[in-house]
Amino acid sequence: MISSPKPVVLLSNQMLSPMQQALEAQGYEVARRWELTPQQAAEVRAIVHAGEIPLPAEFLEGLPKLGLIACVSVGYDGVDVPWCRALGLEVTHAQGLNAEDVADHAIGLMIAGWRNLTAGEAMVRSGGWQKGERMGPRPSLRGRKLGVMGLGAIGEAVAVRAEAFGMEVAWWGPREKPGVGRPRAESLLKLAADSDVLVVACRADETNRKMVDQAVIEAVGARGMIVNVARGSIIDEDALIAALKDGRLGRAGLDVFETEPTPAERWADVPNAVLTPHSAGGTSDSVVRMVAQALENVRLFLSGEPVMSPVAA
Repeated sequence: MISSPKPVVLLSNQMLSPMQQALEAQGYEVARRWELTPQQAAEVRAIVHAGEIPLPAEFLEGLPKLGLIACVSVGYDGVDVPWCRALGLEVTHAQGLNAEDVADHAIGLMIAGWRNLTAGEAMVRSGGWQKGERMGPRPSLRGRKLGVMGLGAIGEAVAVRAEAFGMEVAWWGPREKPGVGRPRAESLLKLAADSDVLVVACRADETNRKMVDQAVIEAVGARGMIVNVARGSIIDEDALIAALKDGRLGRAGLDVFETEPTPAERWADVPNAVLTPHSAGGTSDSVVRMVAQALENVRLFLSGEPVMSPVAA
């Protein structure tokens, strides 16, 4: 078998197809996972990847020349980083490049849900707004308590925005963060019980799968709201839907789901939920930055230079 004269870079998912032209312009042969040939698999040096999509070990083991997985996304929960590192595979991600945009979206979901904005729009469009009739008043956000699960770049950006609205902010994560200047709850359950709005903004991994469970959901309560801009795996989605339906949870704003795309029928009769299609980090500005960083990581790796945004060990 004759080796390719160009380094072979693999696109892991069809959503990344628009990157093919840029990769080819950098002088690489582009392979596509959904139509990968054995000849291409034998030559793949790097994978450009959407980090939330699983990359099974048995698939990676079939790429004998692989050295880099460059995630375009900030998250990399579909990649077993310790396993990769044990085999000498580097993993990079879009470190902090869309945190501000995701935080904007989280606040947007919070306001839309808390103040019934989507229900209000539907009322106007359907002709339900008649003279003398308006929607019932909702509580102000000022003075309410916001809890942040995960005070990384996104969680910190959410906290800054919430404080600008006059909200009181606390947080919880599995590790202390000295010097953050905000109170850390003793547990996630305690944070939920003390919060009017709980924002899930942590990195997803096996340690926090369905950590926002029935007990946490009920602690937020009938007057509270849960916003998730992290990963759908962190919330017990069945428990959340049941709690919304019977009023044990007041409202939810979700950008991420247990299964994506989430089935429309799953949410057809779920009240008080504002839903968006995993779009929080996908602004035109942030996508350009994330794609550029992934391309640069591929270039650096194939040039034998240190990559610029490796996943922290």
